[in-house]
Amino acid sequence: MPIVNRVADLQPDIAAWRRDIHENPELLYDVHRTAAFVADRLREFGCDEVATGLGKTGVVGVIRGKKPAGDGDVKVIGLRADMDALPIHEETNLPYASKTPGKMHACGHDGHTAMLLGAARYLAETRNFAGDAVVIFQPAEEGGAGAAAMIKDGLMDRFKIDQVYGMHNGPGLPLGSFAIRPGPIMAATDAIDFTIEGHGGHAARPHICIDPVVAGAQLIIALQSIISRNVDPLESAVISVCEFEAGNARNVIPQTVKLRGTVRTLRPDVRDLVEKRIREITAGVAQTTGTKIDLHFERGYPVTVNHATQTDNAIKIAKEIAGDNNVHETPPMMGAEDFAYMLEARPGAFIFCGNGDSAGLHHPAYNFNDDAIVYGTSYWIKLVENTLAA
Repeated sequence: MPIVNRVADLQPDIAAWRRDIHENPELLYDVHRTAAFVADRLREFGCDEVATGLGKTGVVGVIRGKKPAGDGDVKVIGLRADMDALPIHEETNLPYASKTPGKMHACGHDGHTAMLLGAARYLAETRNFAGDAVVIFQPAEEGGAGAAAMIKDGLMDRFKIDQVYGMHNGPGLPLGSFAIRPGPIMAATDAIDFTIEGHGGHAARPHICIDPVVAGAQLIIALQSIISRNVDPLESAVISVCEFEAGNARNVIPQTVKLRGTVRTLRPDVRDLVEKRIREITAGVAQTTGTKIDLHFERGYPVTVNHATQTDNAIKIAKEIAGDNNVHETPPMMGAEDFAYMLEARPGAFIFCGNGDSAGLHHPAYNFNDDAIVYGTSYWIKLVENTLAA
């Protein structure tokens, strides 16, 4: 495989950084130890600039090539990794398992950070490109919109980023392979919360009560008709109500029911349609059941949309690393990713790197595969060298 030879030499160091980060997981924006670790490494590597505190705890390193980019060429390329962990209790029993109960790197952000550090080390040593490589280490991907926070703090303009790229490991995707597609690759995610007020009372006398449990059940079923009867069958959307909080006794009709769930869509017009129909159906169920239903609909991450030219570039680089037969076109995924904000701000592409036969993301037995390091790190390096050809 045409991985970068120097990366194979660096693999033990990169794996050691990854395991150190894995042992010390931090959540959302509270990634102070990880951010300090990253910043210290970038300074050791000789980055031309190391900036901290973007988006509260984000870190950015700038590595300048041997010469400036020419007129009309891409001058600055941004590479992004996420640093935060998840509020999950680890069940791997690994020697480097989390030292903090209830926190775990269950999505591989430890591997993402370590691979980008490895690429930064190589690029700072060689500088075999024209222009600037900007390595971006982001907090709060897991629900905190850290990408948006870094952009708000001036990430794109301050470092004059022309194109931006992201990468995520893929459990079940063979080791040494990549998966990508142009256009929508990951879904928008919105939160739905319902509070249903009825009139509680004795379970044996439902006729003098207004039962919010029945209203909640009707609402859940009715919401599914949006997907089957309002959304074009050739489009994708998901409505999942995952929490149903009601009552505390078998013979008491409760006063209040709370439902919580998520909405996933792949196109802005479908997103608008689904929100509209959720509001209409909620009002209808309230009227027919005699309950009062309060709906809180909160829009979250937008659709992650890969730009065509940059996706073609990413595919070319991935094939150079893994071979033509090991770069696959993936169908869109209904999970969400806040790299979407960066792709709204600049053209770029998001790719998946094979993690082999591992437990799934967000699972307590998940572990990033250190054998994937050489592929992901090589991809970052070649992406810079080829995009910013000297």
